[in-house]
Amino acid sequence: MLRIVVAKPGLDGHDRGAKVVARALRDAGHEVVYTGLHQTPEQIVETALQEDADMIGLSVLSGAHMTLFRRLTELLAEREAGDIVVFGGGIVPEEDLAPLAELGVARIFTPGATTGEITSWVREQEQALETQQQ
Repeated sequence: MLRIVVAKPGLDGHDRGAKVVARALRDAGHEVVYTGLHQTPEQIVETALQEDADMIGLSVLSGAHMTLFRRLTELLAEREAGDIVVFGGGIVPEEDLAPLAELGVARIFTPGATTGEITSWVREQEQALETQQQ
């Protein structure tokens, strides 16, 4: 079982998708902490550290994905928590996927991704983490 922080950064108030993903991850057996709306990257990282999270999932629909993911990964590195797997979903143009990967974002789920795809990918990450810990 992974501990996953699901967060909704910035001023975007559309959190239905984040709540659906949080519930799907919970139903798949993971411990999920949903931070609620309007979180800063600093608040999200602090929550992840306090909760000893294995993963952080961001829902970004505002168009600020490059700025938000960059700041989040910088903060994780500063706090020596770069081992926390970062993933996200939302409105992200195809041309931004490679730059986000370069920042250390493990996966972006774009519109149309199913909860089954997301939970399957998280399960794969869990298995990889277990292998690393052995």
